[in-house]
Amino acid sequence: MKFRLLKANEIDARVATVNEKGCSLLLYKDARVDQNILDETVGPENWQREHSVIGQNLYCTVKIWDEFKGQWIAKQDVGTESYTEKEKGQASDSFKRACFNWGIGRELYTAPFIWIKAGDVNIEDKQGRKTTYDTFKVKSIGFDDQRNIVQLEIINAKTHKVVYTLGKTPVEVKTEEQIADETLQEKISKKDVEILKKVMERKGVSATGYRGKKLDKLTSEEYGMALRELNALPDKE
Repeated sequence: MKFRLLKANEIDARVATVNEKGCSLLLYKDARVDQNILDETVGPENWQREHSVIGQNLYCTVKIWDEFKGQWIAKQDVGTESYTEKEKGQASDSFKRACFNWGIGRELYTAPFIWIKAGDVNIEDKQGRKTTYDTFKVKSIGFDDQRNIVQLEIINAKTHKVVYTLGKTPVEVKTEEQIADETLQEKISKKDVEILKKVMERKGVSATGYRGKKLDKLTSEEYGMALRELNALPDKE
């Protein structure tokens, strides 16, 4: 199972540290992004999440249905507490970490060290400590063929000024939209073809093709559409 790369508007840039010289940022994904990508890629009926307490920690297990094997495939990870809502924070964090195990947003681990200079962020004193109430947004992001971040542009959401740039010539690298488009054009694997044939047989549908196209010529997008449509049909008696 290969998930697409995150889009710029799906990535949060949050303040990590602040001092008189500026602040550092970390790139995050929201749990809703994981949910949307799972729905989009495998279909909302083909994935599950479960939470369990092991020791003193809350774990999340994300299961995806493997039609070829006829079973649920599970990947699990542990969450950490948030500063505001302990249980909710652990549940959300463990879910996001489990989705990282599936590969959703794993490209964020290739992010560079992001430092915003003091002149590009409003820094204030709060009880003897430096802080900022400015927020930041990812304007654009690009990846290489290994899904590493090679181009990044971040703006201050208050001033709309570009405050961080990685990659001097972003037109020469692939954006997440370009790579996503290329992924959709990739032909499905032999295993995917066998999965479709197996589902078609169970549903009593001819396995000669899908919407006039041979099964081994389908793109990843068409494959997903075919699976969702077939799963909506009743099994043959």
